Amino acid sequence: MEKKSEILENFKTAIGSTVKSLSNFENVEVIFGNQNSQSKNTLIKLPEIQEIKDKINYNQIRALADSKSLKLRFSDNEIFKSHAPEGTISKKLYEIAEKIRYEKVGSDKFKGVKKNIEKYYQERVNALDLKSSEDKITESFENYLRVKFFESKNSKELEKKLKIYKKDLDEKLKDKIKQLDDLMHDQAKYNSLASQLISKLSLDENLEEEEKDIENKDENQKNEKNGDNDQKTKKQERDQQEMSIESGAPDLEGMTSDSDQNGEEIEIEDKSQSDIRKNIKNSLNDFKYKAYTEEFDEIIKAEELENEEELNRLRKNLDQQLLQLKNFISKLANKLQRKLLAKQNRSWNFDLEEGLLDTSKLPRIIIDPFNSLSFKKEKDIEFKDTLVTILIDNSGSMRGKPISVAAICADILARTLERCSVKVEILGFTTKHWKGGESREKWMKDDKPNLPGRLNDLRHIIYKSADMPWRQGKNNMGLMLKEGLLKENIDGEALKWAHSKMSKRKEERKILMVISDGAPVDDSTLSTNSSDYLETNLKNIVKWIENKTNIELLAIGIGHDVTRYYNQAIKITDVQDLGDVMINQLTELFVKKNKKNLH
Repeated sequence: MEKKSEILENFKTAIGSTVKSLSNFENVEVIFGNQNSQSKNTLIKLPEIQEIKDKINYNQIRALADSKSLKLRFSDNEIFKSHAPEGTISKKLYEIAEKIRYEKVGSDKFKGVKKNIEKYYQERVNALDLKSSEDKITESFENYLRVKFFESKNSKELEKKLKIYKKDLDEKLKDKIKQLDDLMHDQAKYNSLASQLISKLSLDENLEEEEKDIENKDENQKNEKNGDNDQKTKKQERDQQEMSIESGAPDLEGMTSDSDQNGEEIEIEDKSQSDIRKNIKNSLNDFKYKAYTEEFDEIIKAEELENEEELNRLRKNLDQQLLQLKNFISKLANKLQRKLLAKQNRSWNFDLEEGLLDTSKLPRIIIDPFNSLSFKKEKDIEFKDTLVTILIDNSGSMRGKPISVAAICADILARTLERCSVKVEILGFTTKHWKGGESREKWMKDDKPNLPGRLNDLRHIIYKSADMPWRQGKNNMGLMLKEGLLKENIDGEALKWAHSKMSKRKEERKILMVISDGAPVDDSTLSTNSSDYLETNLKNIVKWIENKTNIELLAIGIGHDVTRYYNQAIKITDVQDLGDVMINQLTELFVKKNKKNLH
């Protein structure tokens, strides 16, 4: 027994050493089963090992240890999270795609690792009992990628099990496999493409419909069995009503104010934000807007576009340009901070058993000495559960003072609201090229089909994520001054992107502030489609966000009236008014919300 125990401990020690070596991570600790650890090191949890002679358990431990080590070495969690798609199933598929990426990168480097992972995968997958549709989807997806990237071979029995989704995956992913393979060593681009491909599969929506059908069938059978036909009819009517609400927004071009007031669709706001996200894709498809290809689009962090030295230089340039204006805006920002903090401290809980003595209730003690003393406690108005996203137009027409002022205002607001425990996200939108890029080249190679839709490559920039501290992200603001960055602006898709990012957040209150200097413009798109193609899309997206989500949307137009697009919009003629307007608008929003809370 002692010998067996010794062998087992030696095996565990060997696993720990392998993990350290493979992960290239010194401060990592391996724990097994329910073992506890007080260590501050990075932990890798593995199943308990009962007996070393258990071959399956042995293979499992080795494969899991290898996989988790490769994740530490080759996968950046921040990059991974920044490209995550919407939907429960989509997120699971996205995790699988990234897992296969870092396992493939590691397997190419360490041949023994590939053998361990593949051996365990075959053992696991052959023992699968696929009952739910979700299991079939996730396992089919993983198997599809493993066959393509690892050249795995399936048994006839496994092929039969996974056949249901294989054809669909092949149709939608086959042409992109080579591209994914080429991007294995570039996590950001790989994650971005994987996320786009998974979103296009629309598996969350399909699964929901499938489950609804099953539920309806089960319910109908139950009702028939009980002979409760009247209740069955009522339920079917209710289901039809609910499905009509959940089916998403109709073409917003045809909506009238009467339908907004009388219909119950707007009450989707009362449901969870996840319900809204489930339907947004289908609803926006009704708007008859499309991109010729999304293959060359880019979502990128500011720090990935320039090196640290250049970002520091651009930031210094920004500070020098706007030194006087910065002082002015800082005063306004301090005013905003004082108002927010004051509001946070003006609310009380009364009639408590302990706290500060409520002197206003003392007269009743004098009248009746048997009355107990009343106490009060100050309570905070919850600004903490708020997200403010600032979306800045990075088009060529913003070049010069407008973009400089927008950058510094957003920067100072981020710092101010951070002091008040409000999360702030700063985003920018432009295109990668003037007059079309690779998208237009592809269209020309395809013999220029009529009405191709959006015909340029998007570039959406994350200057500061919601969870990034201001100090860490402040240099990124200077990037807006970079020569050649500011090109064309496709506002509708930028709003859709910002909404998508915000809807994934858990904050209860979300405010989206758009700063732009006019209408969406992209020469390539407008020359090959109707002249109002981009404007119509922008209006539809804005209506969707304003009427169908819990996001508060406001816009500031620099030198141009944007009220024709946004219900809540302000035009400024002098760019120096931007700071004043931004801060005043936010102050009003917070004050309004606070008043509601007090009542």
